[in-house]
Amino acid sequence: MFKNVKNYLTYNFKQLIEFELIYKLLTIFIFSPLFTLLFKLIMKVNGYKFLTIENILEFIKKPLTISLIIILLIIMMLYTMYEIVTIILICEASRQKIKIDLKDTLKLSLKKSLRFLKLSNIGLIFFVLFLIPFLNIGIGVSFISVIKVPEYIKEYIMSNYLYLSLYVLLMIILFVTFFRWIYSINYILYDNLSFRKARKKSINLGKKHHLKDFFKIMFTESLIYLFYIIFVLIGVGLILLIHHYIINKVILSSLMISIIAIFLGISLILFSLLSVPMSYASITYLFLKHKEIKDEEVNVIDLSSCLRKEENKHKINVFKYIVIVILIISGTIFTYNYFKGNLSLNIEYVKNIEVTAHRGASVDYPENTMIAFKKAREYGANWVELDVQETKDGVIIVSHDSNLKRVTGKDININDVNYEEIETIDVSYKFGEKYKNEYIPNLDHVIIWAKDNNMKLNIELKPTGKEIDLEKTVVDIIENHEFANNVVVTSSKYDSLKKVKKYNKNIKTIYVLSIAFGDVSDLKYADGFSIEASNINKSFIKRIHKEGKEIYAWTVNKEDSINKMIKLNVDNIITDDIKEARTLIDESKKSNIIVEYYEFIIHNLS
Repeated sequence: MFKNVKNYLTYNFKQLIEFELIYKLLTIFIFSPLFTLLFKLIMKVNGYKFLTIENILEFIKKPLTISLIIILLIIMMLYTMYEIVTIILICEASRQKIKIDLKDTLKLSLKKSLRFLKLSNIGLIFFVLFLIPFLNIGIGVSFISVIKVPEYIKEYIMSNYLYLSLYVLLMIILFVTFFRWIYSINYILYDNLSFRKARKKSINLGKKHHLKDFFKIMFTESLIYLFYIIFVLIGVGLILLIHHYIINKVILSSLMISIIAIFLGISLILFSLLSVPMSYASITYLFLKHKEIKDEEVNVIDLSSCLRKEENKHKINVFKYIVIVILIISGTIFTYNYFKGNLSLNIEYVKNIEVTAHRGASVDYPENTMIAFKKAREYGANWVELDVQETKDGVIIVSHDSNLKRVTGKDININDVNYEEIETIDVSYKFGEKYKNEYIPNLDHVIIWAKDNNMKLNIELKPTGKEIDLEKTVVDIIENHEFANNVVVTSSKYDSLKKVKKYNKNIKTIYVLSIAFGDVSDLKYADGFSIEASNINKSFIKRIHKEGKEIYAWTVNKEDSINKMIKLNVDNIITDDIKEARTLIDESKKSNIIVEYYEFIIHNLS
């Protein structure tokens, strides 16, 4: 199989690489930003400057939003199909031993791609969304980013066997379903079928071979990654050897770091060009092979319009090569600047990133209790994050849930009872006798302890709608203890922050968001944003910091996630693993090029 796939790729290799290079770089610099702008235009048309968890459902339910998003998905599907169709045409030309003219091939590819624009082919949108992560695992470059499941949702799923089982079952069903359709695009292209008929044909063609086909495709893909690793390791090794034995490493250390960064960028671009072609060359080979075995007619795609003209064979298309050179230079500069922050000098520097203990040291001790707060301080936290609710008689107590069943085993709604009915309830429900006689504290007690122990508090408001004035009561407590300079008041309800600022404009407020798309930086009642970690990126941080506001990342527990937040330079990491976060932040004050290079390689393979 590998020999045939290699022939598919190498016979018209020059044309294939030219196409992939132009396609990928145009994707990065033009089409990817364009699709983002189009989505922002959809938001603007609907009157939204930004999307958060509070307004996203309302936004999605609008008929105009649904219509425009469907149109956008169709455009994205066609754009992706254009790459796949072009690759298949080049593979088919190589199979027929035809040397093609790229310009004419691209015209034919466009013509054939537009045939996919039929109502009967609407299901291709979802199939393409499956193909993108499947065919671009690792170093593949694509304009569609795989949607990441937020870390707190993943942790919740992983900790619940029922949800984990359902999630795994759903992923298996989706994978098996979509993978059985893997030859659909080939059927549409070779046999001019509708997507519905092509799916049925694909299922039948790969019957009893789907698992073998999967491993064959993955094997050919893995060869690209293997060559990439070897190429990069040898290249960086040679650069470091030259630097060590020939060049003065003290004077030119920063230059060598730049050279390594540029080399990594070029390597990533070059090897990414082979990822999708390798996958679809493998799929096309298996498609044709299975058809021969099953005695199905193998149609030949008419490529007469793509034949390379003999008189133009030795002509140099100056414009084409100028474009390619410009794109290579642009891509290299872009990649270098993108990774430059990850490859810093081997010197000491200060990062003022603080650690917030999520509900105290809540992994080892009952959450939102005094012992959890005290241990968080011992573990090295700068802040303690806690949640507050209001009892029936107006007392502010520390609790994440409005009902106490999860933490105490007692089915009690906080808003329905007075404080005296709560203050004696033991919260050692999940921890046994070891922490018996640990109770739910009220906000006054916590602030008094924090003042005595030089701790800062992140107080998250949890309004249920039954309170008299939760925000006013919390502000009054903070003012009574003269604690405004050592506290931030946070909430996922923007109106709550607005009320806090109304009562005391000097109290710092933080808007808690699970998602944040668009420009949230000008929300004047928020002094900063507490964002679910997987939704934080460089451009977002840059925009928020430019407005003089802060970024808190929640809830960050894994080593790679904590390191990512450190490199992104967030202001505060909210975590359950206080010791790990503290250690990693301290270690980050010294940078090592070899360690960062190793992390870079591992990141691109994960």
